Amino acid sequence: MWKSRSDPVLHIDLRRWADLLLVAPLDANTLGKVASGICDNLLTCVIRAWDRSKPLLFCPAMNTAMWEHPITAQQVDQLKAFGYVEIPCVAKKLVCGDEGLGAMAEVGTIMDKVKEVLFQHSGFQQS
Repeated sequence: MWKSRSDPVLHIDLRRWADLLLVAPLDANTLGKVASGICDNLLTCVIRAWDRSKPLLFCPAMNTAMWEHPITAQQVDQLKAFGYVEIPCVAKKLVCGDEGLGAMAEVGTIMDKVKEVLFQHSGFQQS
């Protein structure tokens, strides 16, 4: 709890501390909130306050029917318009039993993209 004006503000401290923000998984609910500018929890507040000169990567993950809903593409496009980097979902058998697009990218894929973006952002070449 804040007691005075000089007390730390967690979502602002986190945005200042981090060099990169990775949201994995990014579910349909949070995708909709971020695309609309809603910030009603710590994650969405950090994202809303994010320094857009720093990379923000997101990994959508949701049921295939949710992924295929027309609003999802619009929301993903909105995040990309903010300058955020999508690590696309993949097709496979989901936890719910459905098969199709919507599963979060594999951890190795995510790590490779994080490394790539960090190297690009820092100006170093990846070996």
